[in-house]
Amino acid sequence: MPHTLLFHIQDDDPIVGEVDEFPGVLDQMILVNNPRRKDGKDVPYLETNVVSIVLPLHRITYIEIIPNELEDDIISFVKD
Repeated sequence: MPHTLLFHIQDDDPIVGEVDEFPGVLDQMILVNNPRRKDGKDVPYLETNVVSIVLPLHRITYIEIIPNELEDDIISFVKD
């Protein structure tokens, strides 16, 4: 199941994209599918037909995890 992440890149606007798995502790790069700006527009420095990019993790300040719609339907704990 792909995860939607918001990448905050040094000296640039954030990029939203999907990844198949979260980056590991020893990873140096991350493969991002469907890269776009937060508002859904194209990233200006990418070609229009690009569907995946490889980001070096040393350029990323931090990563936000955006919850999927399916996770909202899951009831994890109910107290009577």
